[in-house]
Amino acid sequence: MTDLTRMTAAELADRLTAREVTSVEVTQAHLERIAAVEPAVHAYLHVATDEALATAADVDARRAAGEDLHALAGVPIAVKDVVVTRGLPTTAGSRILEGWVPPYDATLVERIKAAGLPILGKTNMDEFAMGSSTEHSGYGTTHNPWDLERIPGGSGGGSAAAVAAYEAPLAIGTDTGGSIRQPAAVTGTVGVKPTYGSVSRYGLIALASSLDQAGPCTRTVLDSALLHELIGGHDPRDSTSLSDPATGYVAAAREGASGDLTGVRVGVVRELQGEGYQPGVLARFEESLEALRGAGAEVVEVSCPSFAYALAAYYLILPAEASSNLAKFDGMRFGLRVEPSDGPVTAERVMAATRGQGFGDEVKRRVILGTYALSAGYYDAYYGSAQKVRTLIQRDFAAAFEAADVLVSPTAPTTAFKLGEKLDDPLAMYLNDVATIPANLAGIPGMSLPNGLSDDGLPVGFQILAPAREDARLYRVGAALEALLETSWEGPLLGRAPELAGGAA
Repeated sequence: MTDLTRMTAAELADRLTAREVTSVEVTQAHLERIAAVEPAVHAYLHVATDEALATAADVDARRAAGEDLHALAGVPIAVKDVVVTRGLPTTAGSRILEGWVPPYDATLVERIKAAGLPILGKTNMDEFAMGSSTEHSGYGTTHNPWDLERIPGGSGGGSAAAVAAYEAPLAIGTDTGGSIRQPAAVTGTVGVKPTYGSVSRYGLIALASSLDQAGPCTRTVLDSALLHELIGGHDPRDSTSLSDPATGYVAAAREGASGDLTGVRVGVVRELQGEGYQPGVLARFEESLEALRGAGAEVVEVSCPSFAYALAAYYLILPAEASSNLAKFDGMRFGLRVEPSDGPVTAERVMAATRGQGFGDEVKRRVILGTYALSAGYYDAYYGSAQKVRTLIQRDFAAAFEAADVLVSPTAPTTAFKLGEKLDDPLAMYLNDVATIPANLAGIPGMSLPNGLSDDGLPVGFQILAPAREDARLYRVGAALEALLETSWEGPLLGRAPELAGGAA
């Protein structure tokens, strides 16, 4: 039998529907793969073996009884540990939530369970989604399957690494400033940040509420479209949820797979390339542009001058919102509680001791920065000014989309860097998100897909951006480029990744 872990989610869905394989077999194959490679990769914080197999057995029984099931029923999935899951530990990668088991499911988890997808487990992440390397997890670092000495991106490096290491065909990530797309770029996978509000945030442990968005991590554009349609759509429990139905993404991906982009206008963002970008990253980007031209697309250059201030604005808005959102972790209501070793036990001293021990360095750094930016006398100068820049960025996008149907850039300026290389330089770490952050500030959708290997033999990502509520454009253009590139490569890019010890196909 062909290795079930190497199949795409769409291929597995077809095999399951045709009853050529059972969900129990597919799920067990992935659990065995996890057992084989997890010691090296550390993509998971919790593996839900019993729960996944029980779901798989139930789906098999329902399918055998002739029940009409969702297209992805029986296909296993991994979920980022910032998404609450009833009965499974949820820590957001932080020691302050160690051992917490939520009493409810996030809306997207409810939809995953209702569709019959076995949840393999919860994936590792930077603490409270603060980071670009998954080195800030309270539970150890995740390793990039392409090179175990390198980062898998962040904050959702666990989800991307699980997909790249064939430990899951599908995964859920969250993207606050690039935390789905940047890990996808450095692991050779596909990651999509949907339009803000198109996937419910109910049940996501909040980092920055005006920026956070859950989305799919997969190995193909079609798989992302299938998962996006499943988890998307209106949710009355989320006050920011859009009323739009999550439809048309799969059709757009199938249309794009023909490789025909005649009439599509592709805008190259001038400010998202050049200085600071690795030569191999830019070389692959130019090659991808040529492929799009060959498919009939019209490639034009657009300018978004306010993007020069996006990074600075983001690192005021995000810490400010994080400071507010993380105030709930006070040692009083849930999670870790640390009492002072000496002196009176007051609320203030318990809170200080709990947060001092429970939060890592990066969380403390951003909470302090955010609290300062919101403090009396500084609010208008910092947070208020950052929100004005955000408006300018939204206007730049609006103008650019008058000249182009989609905008493109490299997803990240470099390939995966070595573990520990940037831990002592927060600003250098923050610069990894320079190309992805503008989309979050504007609330528009974005996709990263692999577009080759740089000169160092590591994956490079190609970013596609579309106007708000036009996510289908990502799937059409992304699927077309994917088809063109895989034809030239004679197979998917992940097929070139080195085999992990203990995980032979």
